[in-house]
Amino acid sequence: MMNTYARPVRDLRNNYNEIINLANEGNQIIITHNGKEAAVLIGTEAYREYESLLYNQYIKHELEKAKKMAKDPNTKWYTEEEVWAHFEDEL
Repeated sequence: MMNTYARPVRDLRNNYNEIINLANEGNQIIITHNGKEAAVLIGTEAYREYESLLYNQYIKHELEKAKKMAKDPNTKWYTEEEVWAHFEDEL
């Protein structure tokens, strides 16, 4: 179960191992600076899962856009050769 901890920025220096262990156990640590939230620290596994979630949401969004464009009779279609020629022109 993930817990959330708020820790002052000085704890990154003074209690580094403890904070890293908390993050690697699946917790999130809100780092505060002068009493205000400044950053969130999560473990690398949680970060990878977050990246994967964002990527999947991006792909789903782009596929939905493509479906709408495919239904639009005014959509311009390109051949594979035209697409690659465009990239070659950019180089």
